[in-house]
Amino acid sequence: MTERTLVQKLASTPDGPVRVAGWVETVRDQKKVQFIVLRDETGAVQLVHPRTDVGENPVDDPIAAQISALTHGTFLSVEGELKADERVKLGGLEVKIGSVDVAGVAFPEPPIADDSSIDKRLDWRFLDLRRPEQNLIARVQTTFEHALRTWWIDNDFIEIHTPKLMASASESRAELFEVGYFETKAYLAQSPQFFKQMAQPAGFGKVFEIAPAFRADPSFTSRHATEFISVDSEFSWIDSHDDVMKVHEQLLIAGLTAVKEKHGEAITAAFGVEFEVPTAPFPRIPLAEVRRIVAEGGYEIPRADGDLDPEAERRISEWVKANHGSDFVFVTDYDSSIRPFYHQRHEGDGSITKSYDLIYNGAEISTGAQREHRVDVLIEQAKEKGLDPEELEFYLDFFRHGVPPHGGFGMGLARVIMLLLGLPSIREVIYLFRGPNRLEP
Repeated sequence: MTERTLVQKLASTPDGPVRVAGWVETVRDQKKVQFIVLRDETGAVQLVHPRTDVGENPVDDPIAAQISALTHGTFLSVEGELKADERVKLGGLEVKIGSVDVAGVAFPEPPIADDSSIDKRLDWRFLDLRRPEQNLIARVQTTFEHALRTWWIDNDFIEIHTPKLMASASESRAELFEVGYFETKAYLAQSPQFFKQMAQPAGFGKVFEIAPAFRADPSFTSRHATEFISVDSEFSWIDSHDDVMKVHEQLLIAGLTAVKEKHGEAITAAFGVEFEVPTAPFPRIPLAEVRRIVAEGGYEIPRADGDLDPEAERRISEWVKANHGSDFVFVTDYDSSIRPFYHQRHEGDGSITKSYDLIYNGAEISTGAQREHRVDVLIEQAKEKGLDPEELEFYLDFFRHGVPPHGGFGMGLARVIMLLLGLPSIREVIYLFRGPNRLEP
């Protein structure tokens, strides 16, 4: 059998014998000629078959019968003759069919259409993923992740794989999924926070991980999921959270540069988005100043703790874009009352932490901070948060045997991709979405 040629390779393939394989996107079954638009994982190509079963002296035409019976979505392999033809709108070439081998027949009536609701499309996600836009989303994510890993490795970071089954909470017990674990119980990890910090007294220094995380958060917003991919990094010997921000912005610049170079034109064509690669440094604005800016803009943050809500994030992002020309902004120096116990606080002002949120195109994508590495201070801050230090013994032990000053961040992968492509929901960019009312497919 002739070796299969991917559609994207056809433009550089000389005219002549070729084999393509994929699924049927459309069939035009005309009286004298038949056309198939065949799509594979790299693109679409037009296939043509001049019929011989018509006219004054019709000849038996089994290929015509095969084509007439094809249903949308059927997978098939076609051998034929490739020919460049500028008249063909789809890529300027076509394949004249020599033989058709049907591999997998699809039902005649697809269960979803282009205008189906997002929930209906998620019910049939394997069909929804056939859309070219979904293929591009997956490729953008692949390029982005590869660029992040490349930057980390080029800068001497170590990749770690932390467990997702935990004996105790890493952050808020209220957002934990509890699971049976033999004769006891375990919790699904909300983040790799404790474990990536463990790498610091272990002497690993700079580490990173891209892996699942779980939050039992009953939110139905466009940017929440109960299972998501968290992009995490942690590193030693920092002087402040500004060192963490410097690493974070350089990492993002590397990722977005790779996406722009490889997919920029395709993103514009598919989503109408022309994004710019940011330059460092990203604007940095203390939370207290952000509150003042959005208040002067006529918006009062409704949250009792003073944390930014989605509308405040959108407004400060608009202000930064107008005044600094940046799609990114670090909101820094969060109140200790709204930060975890392990965030280090400012010397001389324990009400403010050395932490930040990173906002991109109007939505928060990441939280980072310098961590508190003094065990006595950690214990007191945990008590302030109502936590029992005895339940944190395995974590506190890290700091009883020597640990350097360190910090890091966690970033939601799906949010970055959603905001990069200008899409309305992370449901569009997660391969198989999990939310409060979705565990299938």
